[in-house]
Amino acid sequence: MNRLTRTAALAAALMATCLLAPGTTAHAASGDWLSLTLTRPGTTGGGTRTALLLCDPPQGHPKAAEVCAELSAAEGDFSRLGDSATLCPLIYAPVRASAHGRWNGKPVAYDRTFGNACELGAATGSVFALEG
Repeated sequence: MNRLTRTAALAAALMATCLLAPGTTAHAASGDWLSLTLTRPGTTGGGTRTALLLCDPPQGHPKAAEVCAELSAAEGDFSRLGDSATLCPLIYAPVRASAHGRWNGKPVAYDRTFGNACELGAATGSVFALEG
């Protein structure tokens, strides 16, 4: 997806969120928000999941409150998320995680492919747990 398409999709998602929840307008314009995408290459029928995470109040993600707390504790720094002591199997089933938005007034651009879902969870906590 190119940058223009991604920006248009994000704008549409923000507009839909604001129309569905009128109280989120000011937050979406000035607060912490992330557009999250999880892709499982090579899968058919539902290989991509997306969410627009808002944190005041937590919404737009199956585990919004937990994710907002994790991101707040890490001050929005993805390298401080997760649990580095987690041991994962050496099974190659790649997952691509990306996040774009704003956190603590700073732009966020995160894009990384992991060897499997365990590695993703170990590195990012609940942030990309988009499947409910």
